[in-house]
Amino acid sequence: MTLQPLLLAAFIVVDIVLVVAIRLRPQIRAGTRGKVVVFLALFVLPVILFSGSTAHHLERATSTEFCLSCHVMEPYGRSLNIDSVEHLPAVHVQNHLVPPEHACYSCHTSYTMFGDLRAKLRGIRHVYVNYLGIIPDRLSLYEPFRNAECLGCHASARSFEENMFHSGILAELERDETSCLVCHTAAHAIDELDGLPMWSRDGLTVEAP
Repeated sequence: MTLQPLLLAAFIVVDIVLVVAIRLRPQIRAGTRGKVVVFLALFVLPVILFSGSTAHHLERATSTEFCLSCHVMEPYGRSLNIDSVEHLPAVHVQNHLVPPEHACYSCHTSYTMFGDLRAKLRGIRHVYVNYLGIIPDRLSLYEPFRNAECLGCHASARSFEENMFHSGILAELERDETSCLVCHTAAHAIDELDGLPMWSRDGLTVEAP
């Protein structure tokens, strides 16, 4: 458990103790010090707990572990272990081109001022869709994958701009006139997972069909 959850737990215990004490011993509320205690127990500590827990869970929602905690996302997690240089998610995660612990969030959050907010609002929708059991048979993106999600990291990188296939169409890529996915077509390959070689630190394995 990290420090923040421990602090939040400590604040909860302190607040409960104060509230119970105020309830059982009303005389505590008398005087200036008593009013300060009541103010802390009923206003200050709850605000700290709410803001702290919200920040903690919003940060946790950016983790790959959180994204893959839903059953429907399990094959997408498996796809990150495909042993193939053609499959972009696997290449990015296995080579730490994106932080493995925040892989989903790194590539599926718009690089805009409101990118985080939009991602969190969509995440809330995912939660209630999951719990209501109205998950569609096939998942799809809300909108076509934008080049900005790729260029957020690759733009200005020497290896990207000096690549013979990129150098002639950099302006088109920046304007979204040509999609990165025109050439880089292999993504999660959910329908092809069975039988593909899978990478692990202990060596290659092949998933049986």
